[in-house]
Amino acid sequence: MRVKALLVAAAAATLVVSGCGGKQVQDSQAGTGACEAADGRLTIATGNTGGVYYVLGGGLAQLISNNTKLRATAAETGASVQNIQQLVAGDYDIAFTLADTAADAVQGKASFEGKPQKIQALSRIYPNSTQVVVRADAGINSVADMRGKRISTGSPKSGTEVIANRVLSSAGLNPDTDIQAQRLALGKAVDGMKSGTVDGLFWSGGLPTPEITDLTTSLGGAVKFVDITPQLGAMQQISPVYEASTIPAATYKLPADVPTIAVPNLLVVREDFPAGNACAITKLIFDKRADLEQVHPSAKEITKDSAAKTDPIPLHPGAQQGLAG
Repeated sequence: MRVKALLVAAAAATLVVSGCGGKQVQDSQAGTGACEAADGRLTIATGNTGGVYYVLGGGLAQLISNNTKLRATAAETGASVQNIQQLVAGDYDIAFTLADTAADAVQGKASFEGKPQKIQALSRIYPNSTQVVVRADAGINSVADMRGKRISTGSPKSGTEVIANRVLSSAGLNPDTDIQAQRLALGKAVDGMKSGTVDGLFWSGGLPTPEITDLTTSLGGAVKFVDITPQLGAMQQISPVYEASTIPAATYKLPADVPTIAVPNLLVVREDFPAGNACAITKLIFDKRADLEQVHPSAKEITKDSAAKTDPIPLHPGAQQGLAG
């Protein structure tokens, strides 16, 4: 498939190993109102290799490198929580993150308890769907049925892990004691599902996620999705960013649509990210969105109408200028 080939090429051309962060460039135009990126290089923190962050992050890095003076690379990471921690530490310049994790960060809650993080948003992007897949023979028809089962809750310090633990808690389960938690990256969780060593997995990602496509294609009716919307009310008490959504049947060739819980994704930077770079990159995303759509279809859901809806994460002043341009 052409899209798949482009997807792989974009990711391979621009992705670097996790931990090889870059030094943020200084913006000679900062404070002048110029919407132009400075010379330099930057790095983008993405997520697991099987997820949309990884793929779309590679495409974004290529887009920036091809259209600005900046040379951008993207890195595989554990995703949201780790991304914000390493962004603030200066290891990365831009990070993909789930909105609930970003809200915890600016408010100094949960994984960031007592330590508010000084981050701002470049844009709200596509929503993540919480995808809960179980083996059909595991006897799991609801979240409550996961008691005692081997469940992958996602990579440590990932947004998936945050959501998985909140879904489990909302169903009355203690994630530490009531399930056999497997804190696995998506690829390893899928391998475990195939081999039968994992009974179910949580994944928060765009639609479709390549690794989930692989799982449903390989195992067919031997796996099924679980409706987690009975937990939505309790989840919204934790954070208002959670919303009802649907995984369309056509996404993974399922028998029927699957009700689920979604949360927006954001691109975030440190407060001191150069204004000219922020403006140029934000404007570029919307001027060249069609290029990102060729990398992954989730980019179709990145819209200017919703881009500034990042509350409680403040929108970077440069990004505000870029969205107005």
